[in-house]
Amino acid sequence: MKSLSALDRFLPLWIGLAMACGLLLGSFVPDLEASLDSLRIGTISLPIALGLFLMMYPVLAKVRYEELGSLRGERRLMAASLVLNWIVGPLLMFALAWIFLADQPEFRTGLIIVGLARCIAMVLVWSDLACADREATALLVAINSLFQIVAYSLLGWFYLSVLPGWLALDTQGFEISIWEVARTTLIFLGIPLVAGYVTRLVGLRRRGRAWYEERFLPRIGPLALYGLLFTIALLFAIQGEAITDAPWDVVRIAAPLLAYFLLMFGVSFWTGWTMNLGYERTATLAFTAASNNFELAIAVAVGVFGATSGEALAGVVGPLIEVPVLVALVYVALWLRRRLYRRTQGLREG
Repeated sequence: MKSLSALDRFLPLWIGLAMACGLLLGSFVPDLEASLDSLRIGTISLPIALGLFLMMYPVLAKVRYEELGSLRGERRLMAASLVLNWIVGPLLMFALAWIFLADQPEFRTGLIIVGLARCIAMVLVWSDLACADREATALLVAINSLFQIVAYSLLGWFYLSVLPGWLALDTQGFEISIWEVARTTLIFLGIPLVAGYVTRLVGLRRRGRAWYEERFLPRIGPLALYGLLFTIALLFAIQGEAITDAPWDVVRIAAPLLAYFLLMFGVSFWTGWTMNLGYERTATLAFTAASNNFELAIAVAVGVFGATSGEALAGVVGPLIEVPVLVALVYVALWLRRRLYRRTQGLREG
C-alpha cells in the first residue's frame, strides 16, 4: 500500500468526498441539471462524456497490445479467465440483481450492466499489491478490452431482454435495444480504446518503452481517477434529491455488489487452485474475474438511460463498494498464499 500514491491509497475516501460535493452542488445550484442539458449532443451530455473519456483513456493507454501474441502459451489461464469473466460473472450478477432487487427494475438493470463490464483498470493495482503475475494480468486486461467491444452489447441485450423472457421473469415492461447498448459501447469504449492504442503505438515507436512506461504513463495516469471523481460529483449533483430522499436505495444496491465481489473472488481463486496454476496466476485469475470496469458501466448507464436514472445511480455506487472490498481481498489473497502455497517453490516474498 505504501507504494501507491495518495490518490490511489485513499480512493474510497475521495469517492465519498466526491459524492458529498456532488450532493452539496446539487443543493446549492438547483439549475445545474438544466445547464448540463444545454451542453448535450443528442442524448450525450458533453461534461459527463468528458469525465468518462478521462476515466477510460489512461487505462487503455497502459494495455500492452503488442504482447497479445504471447497468449499462445497461456491457453489454460486464458480459457479459465474467459469462462469466469464472460459466463460466470454476468450470470452471478444477473442472479443477485433479481434476488435482491426484483422490485426495482432500474437498480436491477444498473447492476447487470456493472456485471457485464469486465475489469480493465484497477485490477492492475490489485494484482501488484497481491504479488500476482503482472504480465499475465496485463495480457488478460488486453483480451478483456478487445472482447468487450464485440461482446458487451450482445450480452447486454441477452441479459436485459432475452433471458428474463426465457425465465418468465416480470420485467415490468422494460425493454432495451441491442443498438442502444452497442452505440454507447462504441462511443465510450471504442473512442478511448483507439486513442489509447494509437498513443501507445506512437509513444513506443518514437520514444521507446522506458520513456513511455516510466515517464509518460505516470503523468497521464491520475487523469483516470480525476475523471472518475469529476463524473461521480456531477452524477450525484444530478441525483442528489433522489439519494437524500431514499438513502436506503444506496444500501440495497450495495448489498448484492458486496456479495458479488466476494463470491467471484472465492470461486475464481478456487478455480485457479484446483487447476494448479500456482499462486501468482491464481491471484491474477481471481482479481481479473472479481473486478469490474465501473468506468464502462457508468458510461453505458448514463448514455442509454440518462444521468438521472436509477441505472446511473447503481453504476456510481459500484466503485464505492468495489474499491474497499478489493483492497481487503488483497490481504485475503496474501493470507491464502501463506496457507495454501507455503511449500511451493519460487514464490515471491510478500
